[in-house]
Amino acid sequence: HLLLGNEAIVRGALEAGINVVTCYPGTPSSEIPDTFHYLASCGRYRMEYSVNEKVAVEVGAGAALAGAMSMTTMKHVGVNVAADPLFTAAYTGVNGGFVILAADDPGMHSSQNEQDSRFYARAAHIPMFDPADSSEALAFTKNAFEVSERFDMPCMIRSTVRVSHTKCPVELGERVEVEPKPYAKDAAKWVMMPAYAKPRRVSLDARVAAVTEYAETCEFNRIERNEGAIGVICCGATYQHVREALPQADILKLGMSWPLPPKKIREFAASV
Repeated sequence: HLLLGNEAIVRGALEAGINVVTCYPGTPSSEIPDTFHYLASCGRYRMEYSVNEKVAVEVGAGAALAGAMSMTTMKHVGVNVAADPLFTAAYTGVNGGFVILAADDPGMHSSQNEQDSRFYARAAHIPMFDPADSSEALAFTKNAFEVSERFDMPCMIRSTVRVSHTKCPVELGERVEVEPKPYAKDAAKWVMMPAYAKPRRVSLDARVAAVTEYAETCEFNRIERNEGAIGVICCGATYQHVREALPQADILKLGMSWPLPPKKIREFAASV
């Protein structure tokens, strides 16, 4: 099937078993809420537009806290608006999986500025996946929910306009029906007053360390060998340009743009 990157992100969430979707529309992410809304009649998930990105993340994080698998989508400038609950959600962690989609717009095709959401993932200590085409957009979105639940933290998907608005062949899978997880009252995990937030920061550091180890073996961080004289490290849509401009180069393609896999990077750099 030929799908836009945005449509593939929706498909990945559906196949993962999404329960709740919250969105604030904005190009280049606009087709995501449109597609979710169009398909909502299937009755398999709840979808709502929010008054702004902050509210969208709060509802999505609240749904994940209650045990649902949830997703929130926005464009890059909306991540500024959502920063307050986004940073706190990293501390609390999740119950059901929680994925945030940020659609960046390099070149400002439909935006008032350029921003790189990878810096938000790093600042908030939230894992980020960076697909290079529609096929990866589907696969990375599905995997992001697994990583979110496995490591008890939100995950981000970073799309860019060249991924969001390009159609590529995508192999579809089957939806997995996921029942919401039971909620357990735990003030020390969910209530971020200073007395609880300080221990959760220690927990966050431990979870980031575990995700960093995962990044070393993650199948989406791969090395492509060619002549071996020149090496390029890249992620996202940039990968397509590197393949075209430097077909002879060895490439370390980072499907996870944060946290980085330091061992893999050092070994690759030493080999080219």
